[in-house]
Amino acid sequence: MGPDPIFFQAGQWLGAAGGVLVVVTVVAFMARWGVRFRLVGVSSFTLLLAISCLAFAVSYVPRISIPGARSVPVVYDNGTDLVIAAAPADLPAEAIRPTLEEVARNVRGNSRTSEDGFVHVRLRRVEPAPEGAGQPVVLGEALVELATGSLTLR
Repeated sequence: MGPDPIFFQAGQWLGAAGGVLVVVTVVAFMARWGVRFRLVGVSSFTLLLAISCLAFAVSYVPRISIPGARSVPVVYDNGTDLVIAAAPADLPAEAIRPTLEEVARNVRGNSRTSEDGFVHVRLRRVEPAPEGAGQPVVLGEALVELATGSLTLR
């Protein structure tokens, strides 16, 4: 995917404004204006914003949306091989598979490690237990292979 167009254009505009401010800062030092040191801060901050916008535009990856999936929160992520998302109590049975796939496809595996080479993504619901505590019930599991990014739903 290419750079995000809004942030890329904002980075270009901020870069142009930063260049103009650098020129004004040089003129201010040559003319010994009283605001010359403030211009150093303003121009450097504008250039920093330009670089940040350009970096974000290039690195941004939007979330993947699967038809029929419901939005669920990730309640546990150990950063290596396990991600658990919480399904609401009213999640219909036909939405379990697309919801699990959406959560699994949105897991970023850049810095994850695993002994078996997979990230286990589980969708679970907490059902009431007789003692007043909740009982977690796993509705489905997906395996994301770290090497290829391929997805297997269980």
